[in-house]
Amino acid sequence: MAERIVVVGASLAGLRAVETARRSGFTGEVVLVGAEEHLPYDRPPLSKAFLTGGGNGRRSPEPFRTREQLAELGVELRLGRRALGLDAANRTVVLDDGGLPFDRAVIATGAYARPLPGAPDDDRIHLLRTWDDAVRLSSRLRPGARVLVVGAGFIGSEIASSALSLGCEVTVVEAGQWPLERALGAEMGLACVELHRRAGVTVHLGTGVQGIEPHDDGLTARLSTGVRLTVDLVVVGIGAAPATDWLDGSGVVVEDGAVCDATLETAVPGVFAAGDVARRHDPVSGRSVRLENWTNAAEQGVLAGRRAAGLTGSPYAPVSYFWSDWHGTRIQMLGTSDADEAVVLDGDPADGAWVAGYRRGDQVVGVLAVARPAEIMKYRRLVAGRARWADLLAFAKERAARRPALD
Repeated sequence: MAERIVVVGASLAGLRAVETARRSGFTGEVVLVGAEEHLPYDRPPLSKAFLTGGGNGRRSPEPFRTREQLAELGVELRLGRRALGLDAANRTVVLDDGGLPFDRAVIATGAYARPLPGAPDDDRIHLLRTWDDAVRLSSRLRPGARVLVVGAGFIGSEIASSALSLGCEVTVVEAGQWPLERALGAEMGLACVELHRRAGVTVHLGTGVQGIEPHDDGLTARLSTGVRLTVDLVVVGIGAAPATDWLDGSGVVVEDGAVCDATLETAVPGVFAAGDVARRHDPVSGRSVRLENWTNAAEQGVLAGRRAAGLTGSPYAPVSYFWSDWHGTRIQMLGTSDADEAVVLDGDPADGAWVAGYRRGDQVVGVLAVARPAEIMKYRRLVAGRARWADLLAFAKERAARRPALD
């Protein structure tokens, strides 16, 4: 009987896994399971171009691959099916419509948006993770609408930027004193939040939401500072949690994600994890990490697909890269912000455009570029090679000296 690969999660990581399994020469059955009815689609535009385009007039998201293209690859689709469990002993994924046997499997179920604790059940309070979430939110973003965004992370910031561009009155509330500290470091995160204030967004840092009271003409949010804000809608962007509940009792170790080794294999042999749901050891920081970005999902999906096809794989040790767009400004990050120090190398945060380097000891571990989209990849080899800090400073000085010509 032919072998079967089951990929759970019709995400970017899941799609890359099935594509790679086929292109790696796997000739058995390949099944892609997705909880949504939609084909795999691109999620980053949901908080940006989709919202500002008024939903783009589409009834369903534009997929990465059509049904016909996936059929040509010999991929069987099980969409609108939710995974309820993984039976390692019997090599079966338990779906809401029955069991699905597998020889090897990939966990690519991603993450879900965290709800605001204690928030009432009201359709004017929004989360944003899926196409359907974006459709509901888009219908309420109208000129003059009073919008409260809870959370100054990347999703919250992108939504705030989109809402402002649509003529909404936008307030961002962030419980932490140092927004984006984990992603960009305290100082650089705070500098990026100033982009909001410059654009006209009201920002409250170190401020929590203690309660939301619905009424006929809006919602009143009670803040920890004692302030009461009356708004038309609330968007919650306080992070995401890995979708791992269905793995309880499976043998897969779950610690804020499905724990896997350097080649993305979990504690259950032949079961791999990829994308937002996967947690692995990072050799650069020496820590366990779970990354939520497009590049990581795509790259891990490829490796998981190779491994599921029965091929060996090199340890996953990429140079992490992610980007975000706020108020017409692109923010890009290479490597990690887990550093001893972050130093501005070129430009000035006060002017809204700069490049910063991150140092751990005498080693370069990361580079941030804000409103310098052409610069970031010039630094990639230094981050990838864990260059000496002095080499980064010299390179940045040379780039700055050539700035007029580069611009």
